[in-house]
Amino acid sequence: MSTDNIKLSGAKTAGSDVSISSAVVKRSGTPVSAISAPDTTQENTVSLQPDNRSLAFNSPKASGAVTAHDVAAFILKQRGEMTAMKLQKLVYYCQAWSLVWDEAPLFEEPIEAWANGPVVRALYKRHQGDFMVRRWDGNPDNLTDNQRDTIERVLEFYGEMSSQALSDLTHQETPWAEARKGLSPTDRSSRVITHAAMVEYYSSLK
Repeated sequence: MSTDNIKLSGAKTAGSDVSISSAVVKRSGTPVSAISAPDTTQENTVSLQPDNRSLAFNSPKASGAVTAHDVAAFILKQRGEMTAMKLQKLVYYCQAWSLVWDEAPLFEEPIEAWANGPVVRALYKRHQGDFMVRRWDGNPDNLTDNQRDTIERVLEFYGEMSSQALSDLTHQETPWAEARKGLSPTDRSSRVITHAAMVEYYSSLK
């Protein structure tokens, strides 16, 4: 799938008509290539370690901590019924752009590099066998206003794409490809797409 005509828009972007292949994504006017101080509206913060390749997260496991299920429930509340594969990919992009825009992960559950793209196994265990999903056992009220805003901006951009288009897009991007390096296209894998890989790739789009 070509990304030439994909446009990125919303309050957390550089403008209303920016190609994803050349975008310097911004939030509140700040380029992500110059990551600012952590957003203090969220409990989780992220910092680059001395080796410049790994990230350290201050992620207290509070009783009200957001889970991938909360994010999935919010997405379905906003967008309605969709395929399980599309839900998985939207949850992935919400995590990726939260790491870039807000310098914090939305949720702690790992994202694995499966053959058809990024998958949160915790979500898969619930929708396994279901092609379409309409409702989700999660609590969107656990999300902060800033987290909801991040998800909504992601949905504005990716939400109209089909599940196959989203899967194809992730295949063209470094985090998934690097996690599956050395595997054949159909190999099963539980390799994790790291937060560091997502931050490095998505913050470099320019």
